Formats: sequence, C-alpha cells, structure tokens
Amino acid sequence: MTSRTTGGAPGPGADAAGQPLAQTGPEGTAGTTGPDGTAEGAGPKRTAGPGGVTLPSARSAVPPAPGTGVPRTGSALSPTTAPGPHAPAPPPPTSPPPPGPNPRSPEPAPPTPGPAPPSGRFLARATLVTASLSVAAALLGLVRDQSLARLFGAGQDTDAFLVAWTVPEFAATLLIEEGLAFALIPAFSAALARRAQGAPGDPVRSLAAGTLPRLALAFTAVGALLALAAPQFVAVLAPGLPVPSLAVDCTRLTATCVLTFGLAGYCSAALRAHRRFLAPAAIYVVHNIGIVTAMYALGGHWGVRSAAFGVAAGGCLMVAIQLPSLVRELRRPSGRAGVKAAAATQPLDVPLLATVLLFALCRQSQVLIERFLASGLPAGAISHLNYAQKVAQLPMTMSLMLCTVTFPVVARALADGDTERARDRVERDLALAACLVLLGTAAVVACAPQLVGLLFQRGAFTAQDTAATAGVMRVYALGLLGQTLTGVLVRACFSAGRATWYPVAAMTAGIIATSWLGAWAVGPWGVEGIAAANAAGITLTAVLLLAGTGRRGVPIRTGPVLRELSRPLRAATVAAVAGAQAAALPSTPLVGLAVGGATVSVVFLLLGRALDAQGCATVLRSVRTLTRRLTHAVLR
Repeated sequence: MTSRTTGGAPGPGADAAGQPLAQTGPEGTAGTTGPDGTAEGAGPKRTAGPGGVTLPSARSAVPPAPGTGVPRTGSALSPTTAPGPHAPAPPPPTSPPPPGPNPRSPEPAPPTPGPAPPSGRFLARATLVTASLSVAAALLGLVRDQSLARLFGAGQDTDAFLVAWTVPEFAATLLIEEGLAFALIPAFSAALARRAQGAPGDPVRSLAAGTLPRLALAFTAVGALLALAAPQFVAVLAPGLPVPSLAVDCTRLTATCVLTFGLAGYCSAALRAHRRFLAPAAIYVVHNIGIVTAMYALGGHWGVRSAAFGVAAGGCLMVAIQLPSLVRELRRPSGRAGVKAAAATQPLDVPLLATVLLFALCRQSQVLIERFLASGLPAGAISHLNYAQKVAQLPMTMSLMLCTVTFPVVARALADGDTERARDRVERDLALAACLVLLGTAAVVACAPQLVGLLFQRGAFTAQDTAATAGVMRVYALGLLGQTLTGVLVRACFSAGRATWYPVAAMTAGIIATSWLGAWAVGPWGVEGIAAANAAGITLTAVLLLAGTGRRGVPIRTGPVLRELSRPLRAATVAAVAGAQAAALPSTPLVGLAVGGATVSVVFLLLGRALDAQGCATVLRSVRTLTRRLTHAVLR
C-alpha cells in the first residue's frame, strides 16, 4: 500500500508532488502491492506518449550508475542537456559493468503472487454455501433419524445399529471434521504459500504425493482390522446388549467408513485450503441420501442392517463427489513456467498428525463413555441419548460453519507470518459462534418437548420416548457453548501446523471429568445424569483451552474474549425462560414450537443488542442486509 502525505517533503515511494510512484520490477508491468506489503509483478514506470502510446519513464528505464542507486544522466531518453565542460567524464571502456543483473540477459520468471487475503464478501459467500449445504445435510440427517425411528423404533435393534454407528461417528470426527483436517489444512496452506514464494517444483503436488498413498494404506489396514475384531469391539463398547450378533454384523458393514471417510476427509482438507468449499460442504448430503435410500429399499429384507449398508454406500458417495474437484486443483499449473526442478516429496508431520488424531479420539470418546454407561439401563436408553444429542447439537453445527470457512484463512495468515490478522479472525469467530450457539441453546431448552414430538413421535416412537428424549436434550444443551468454544479454539491451536500437546491434555481432563461424573450420576439420574456429565466435561475442556490457547497458538486476548462471551450468555438465559413459558401455552407442538422459537429469538437479539454483544450486532446487520436484498428483488 502507498501512504498519502499531508505536506512537506514527499513520503517514501512518492515523487515531488507527493504522488505515489509505481514500483519497478523485471517484467515491465504496472506494480501492485501484495498482501505482505511487497511489490508483485511491478515494472518500469511509464508515461503517456504521443497518441496515447505508453513510454517508459526516464528515471526507471535507465540503469543506475555504478555504486549508486541514482539513474544515469545523458541518456537519449533522459530530459537532460548534453554534458558541458564540468560534467563528469564517462567511465572508461575498461571499467567494470554496473552491479546487478544484465538488462539484456534473460531473467528467471518472478514468483507467482499469492492470492490476496479473502475479502469479507468472499467469506460471506463461502459461509453461505457451506451453511446452506450443512442445513440441507442436517435436515436429511433428521429424515434419516426419523426413518430409523419409524422403521425400527427405539428398541434393541436400534440400539444394536447405534453401537455400529459409533464407527462413522468416530471416523467423521477423526478423519473429516477435526483430526485429519487440523493437520492437512495447515500443511496444504503452507505448501500453497511456498508455491507463491517461488519454491522449486510444485510443493502442493509434492505434499499430495508424499501423504495420500501412505494414508490410504493406513486407512485400509485399520478398516480391515476393525471388521475382523467386530465381536470384541461390540463386547467392549456395549457389554449389556441383549443381541450382540446384530451389532457385530452392522459394525462390519460400517467398518468400510475408515477408508471412505479417510479419503473424503483428505479431499475436503485439500479443497478447503485451495478455497474450494462447495464439494466439501455437500458430502453429508450425499451420505444421508445413501443411508435413507438403503433403509427404505432394503429394510424389509435386511432389517436394521440396511441402515449399516447405507452408511457404507454413503461413504463411497462422499469420495466420488469431491474427487473431480481435487484432481482439477492438483492438475492446475503452478504458474512458474521454465522451472524444471522438482520439489522433494513431502511427508506429513507425524507428531502433528499424532496430536490432532489423539485430540479427536479423546473428544469422540465421550460417545463411548455415554453408550457404555447407558448399556446397563433399560432398552431404549442409548436411543434416547442418540436422538437428543443429534437434535441438540444442530445449533453447534451451524455455529461452527463459519470456522470451517475461516480455518484455512487463519492457517494461511500464520503461514504468511501475519499473526495479528489471524488473532482478529479467531476473536471474531469466537464472538459470532458463541452468539449463534447460545441462541440455539435457548431455543432447544425452551422448546425441547415440542421439537422432539414434532420430529419423532410417530410409528414406534411413543409419547414416553418423547418425554425421555426431551429431558435428555435439555441437559445436553447446557454443554453446547463448551462444544462450540472447543471447536473454535482447537482450530486456533493447530492452525500454525505445529504439534502441540496442550489440546490433548485439556481434552483428557474433560474426558476424566465426564467418566467420573457419569459413573456417579447414572445411578440416581439415569440418562439425564450421563448427559450432565457430558456437558460438565466439555465445558471444563473449553475453559482450559481458552486459558492456554493464547500462549500456544494464536495469541488471543482472554480478558476481552470472556467479557464478550458474557453478554450473549446473559441474553440466552433470559430468552430461554421466556421462550419456555411461551411454548407451553399452545396445545399443539407445531404452534408451541413457533411461538416459543419466535419469543426466544426476539428476546435474545434485543437483549444482546442492548448489552452490545458483537455477535448479535453482526446477526442483526446480516438480517437487515438480507431483508433489503429480498425486498429489492421482489419490488424491482
């Protein structure tokens, strides 16, 4: 960027009139300033000649005198007079040539300029695409759960399938959403930065060549081992199941997800680092379509095994929808023509991969603890936990959509050395994500019975199941803020692409708290006690991450962040109480949900705005902008 002077001597990079000078470069093109403040593709300054023809300027076209940075005089293009008697004599023929490159010698191609930091408009569009497809996937997930409840109820068959469902749940967290993505997105961002800086060869292709074959082989081996050890897996995970053979069959089908989800996660991470968000956002849409189709097509013959087959087929669809986009990105020219040196194959950072996978494994082990504790309760307890968790986590999923888009932005900023930009982005993400998840939490707490009754109470899903699931959902919702903060902060910890064990330690502390509290609470309170232990454990993890991220990852300012988070938290508490009272007035679930949801939204946004919550202000601005655009589109 150039600075404007207010008077006196011209500033750096300005002429005598205070106007900015074009930056010069080897190619003779107009200079621009890149995102790091350096010139990109700049060339000699030009002036307008007769008839509008652009001519090189005298100052930039003439090479400097030896040992100086001052242009020579006496050139045919220089507006000076012929040398007089006092003019310096020209250098003798035997004098050494001027330092620097020979103007006539061929110069290497300049490095390809890296992409400028994404604008707010780009981030908004990418977030809209990701959120829209995520909403579609969430709705199809509800259709999937509704179909499972309608076709197979909430009994021992569904419990058996949900034990096998642990495999895709773990695979999605480890290989798509968190674990592998936390390692691959910073790695691809760093490779793209090296490519932009002119590294030899193509670092992006070298990274893919060094990581994809090894990871695919590891995914295949782990999936095969899990299929062989399915009986032992079921016995350890749910020892109280009345029919373990059904869970074993379903587990062997879902074990294929280790390979397919691993490949899908690799494609998603690489595409997001390249700022391609459409195909990665669509993977859960096609996955749920595969499951629902298989249940209705094969459920009459295979029973609940059809759902497990749908999980396997949906995993293949997740890879197929992304593979063409990834191939196009890897085949794209690097923009450094004439450079034949090949970059060395780059293996993935093993300590980094170990830390991110251990963190994701610890986080997802909360599900194992819940199902282990619930397997000794009456039939249907695991199903009630599952349905309550799926619905209650929708606000968290929606709130983290922005972080899915901005995580590659933070990783690229750190790869470029721009720590301040990374910190500002993470702090804005924390404020907005907390605002969105607390709004959803208030709605879930206020309208849980109406929501569960409207979604699931049909077929084999009875009113007793609705009451039990709604109670668990309200308790689960208390941990949604902790879940969201953990999701944002762990991305900040791993965005630099370096191994750090602090997130693993924080998550381990949360898991220990969940285990101890769950074992103590399951006796007197049943499934509600398990849900409360989950909420307490993840909240402890979020507190530890908030306290330690500034010293180990992006240097966020903990005090201002805490003050900002307190504002929407107070607004959500009041909105939940008001919404619960309003939702209980109508007699039908649909009307109660509409009245309660509207009450929660109005109270939360008004209080948040009055408390000057940054996230609420952003939401209100977005609503006003969308309203104006819709009004303009309708009335024009």
